[in-house]
Amino acid sequence: MKTIHTHIALLAVAIAGLAHIQAQDPLPAWNDGPAKKAITAFVGKVTKEGSSDFVPPAGRIATFDNDGTLWAEQPMYFQMLFALHRVGVLAPQHPEWKDKEPFASLLKGDVKAALAGGEKAMLEIVMATHAGMTTAEFEQVVREWIATAEHPKFKKPLIECVYQPMVELLAYLRANGFKTFIVSGGGIEFMRPWTEKVYGIPPEQVIGSSIKTTYEMRDGKPVLVRLPEIDFIDDKTGKPAGINSHIGRRPIAAFGNSDGDQQMLEWTQAGGGARLMMLVHHDDAEREFAYGAESKIGTFSDALMAEAKKSSWEVISMKNDWKTIFAFEVSH
Repeated sequence: MKTIHTHIALLAVAIAGLAHIQAQDPLPAWNDGPAKKAITAFVGKVTKEGSSDFVPPAGRIATFDNDGTLWAEQPMYFQMLFALHRVGVLAPQHPEWKDKEPFASLLKGDVKAALAGGEKAMLEIVMATHAGMTTAEFEQVVREWIATAEHPKFKKPLIECVYQPMVELLAYLRANGFKTFIVSGGGIEFMRPWTEKVYGIPPEQVIGSSIKTTYEMRDGKPVLVRLPEIDFIDDKTGKPAGINSHIGRRPIAAFGNSDGDQQMLEWTQAGGGARLMMLVHHDDAEREFAYGAESKIGTFSDALMAEAKKSSWEVISMKNDWKTIFAFEVSH
């Protein structure tokens, strides 16, 4: 079975193989259209010295949501797939789960019934599977799972279900002096073990939701223990707060795909000078998924679409703007 290193090597080869193309076209997986033109025009303005829109490298901050923006999020958030997997692993240690929801339904294979309890049920599952261990232990568990986890529809490693156009965009921005950050509702310590290898974004540039930790001495060594208590939710209004807390600079470019990203785009636009705000619209049922206002995962409401038009945010049509969807289409 392929390891995470093999998958990453394939991605690296794919990206390296595009280098000669990118010398002419920095975004070869994008169709020529308003979205691609908006990106290159923006980068041209903020990097041209002497221009009224010039931004010194220190101010070139770009933030990206993760789920649904950098990698797929349907039919279920990948972190929830991880949590469901962990329930099975931990079940022998918890015989009481056989008679306790939402775990009883999960152990019977009825995911729909288990998640019928909504956010309360999901929170119970996450706390039971993400807490009660040290941060180092949790990191190792995530690394081992992500190395072999596959997408239920595409039957490809999850770390290859990243969007090739966005991988190119990250590289293009960094080549032009930008520092790229993830600002996601997903768990910060769930993402940090693999984002540098997959996206080129180091752990210190990952902002996400978190649970509380406490310092302890175990066997004479200091450790941080993960507690079953919410510390911070990095979604909606939490995103600007997280950006301010972790980065200390307002972004000049922000990329999202759902209602949970609206405040991040608003916060970005509120600064002076040239700004770029973009939303990925999942409208390609044939190559990926088509969903929007009706979906509980990655909800792109009619109100958000109206706000995008009103505020002149660029909406990226996955169907029309992307020649290639996934990294695995290139690496294979």
